[in-house]
Amino acid sequence: MNKKELARKILKRAKISINGDKPYDIQIKNEELYKRFFRYGTVGLGEAYMDGWWDAEKLDEFFYRALSANLKEIPEIKNWRFAFFILKRLIANAGAEINAFNIGKKHYDIGNDLFELMLDKRMVYSCGYWKNANNLDEAQEDKLDLVCRKLYLKPGMKVLDIGCGWGGLVEYMARKYNVKAVGITVSEEQAKYSREICKNLPVEIKLRDYRNIKGSFDRIVSIGMIEHVGYKNYRCYMRKIYDLLNDNGLFLLHTIGGNKSVFATDPWIDKYIFPGGMLPSIKQIGAATENLFVMEDWHNFGQDYDKTLMAWFENFHRHWPKISAKYGERFYRMWKYYLLSCAGLFRSRKTQVWQIVFSKSGVKGGYDAIR
Repeated sequence: MNKKELARKILKRAKISINGDKPYDIQIKNEELYKRFFRYGTVGLGEAYMDGWWDAEKLDEFFYRALSANLKEIPEIKNWRFAFFILKRLIANAGAEINAFNIGKKHYDIGNDLFELMLDKRMVYSCGYWKNANNLDEAQEDKLDLVCRKLYLKPGMKVLDIGCGWGGLVEYMARKYNVKAVGITVSEEQAKYSREICKNLPVEIKLRDYRNIKGSFDRIVSIGMIEHVGYKNYRCYMRKIYDLLNDNGLFLLHTIGGNKSVFATDPWIDKYIFPGGMLPSIKQIGAATENLFVMEDWHNFGQDYDKTLMAWFENFHRHWPKISAKYGERFYRMWKYYLLSCAGLFRSRKTQVWQIVFSKSGVKGGYDAIR
């Protein structure tokens, strides 16, 4: 069986046709795609899309169907390059302190102009909470307030935000809940932006790796940060938070989570979007927090990331003419592939969004879960 027929057979499992008339069908522009995909796997597929070799009218639906049908698990698709990639991740420690600032330089420092056009008005780059929201701004503000309520913030508390992004949460906590906040990031652009929006508030922004934080805090929050920590460092990360948290404090972890334990992310995502990243599993988080914390609450709203990613893509696509000259067409296709493939991933429920609340020795009288 030649590679085109093999691809047709594999895609049929997801009810996807080659050059079909459905919006999720794959449209082939270059017949060399088949050879490229079977030789280089998901990296080949993604790079071929960036090069314009194939398309789909609704890329998110293409990935939703492909992932729901578990096409990545088919033996013919797995290759030695993927196995070698995993082996490198097992040997190396991508989350080591020496690599701490890589993700800032390679992703978060791409350009604030891009993120300002794509994100909500508060520049929150994590999953929104859509339970009662009608648009992205509302979903992100509701998420920030959900975090604050889960932490039971009180005026005068000292709060640490590990991975503070562009400062949306620390600014919101200081203004609405009258707390003192410290935000840390490994992105120079995020630090500059955060300092500007928080300049008249009791907020300190530090360009620092989590291993080098000192102090004592009533509350600690980490949103979308542990995905950059790496499985070899989960225990170190949790021990550091334990040491920084007051005895009666609360820690909220907000993370994308995987349904199974892995040791690396998808190779294309690793190469082009989040180098060195990976998603923790329930098992890995449990092992990292064992004998340190009491798990008070575990909330999953992973379906909301599909809506968030689609809203980000809508903003990105609508505003693209404003930044197209700076970034170029190949970047547009790369970013579209990133946002819409991830939307399909969350739609398939292969990955989740968890908010987990921890205490050191248990909240007296029990913790009242907030939704």
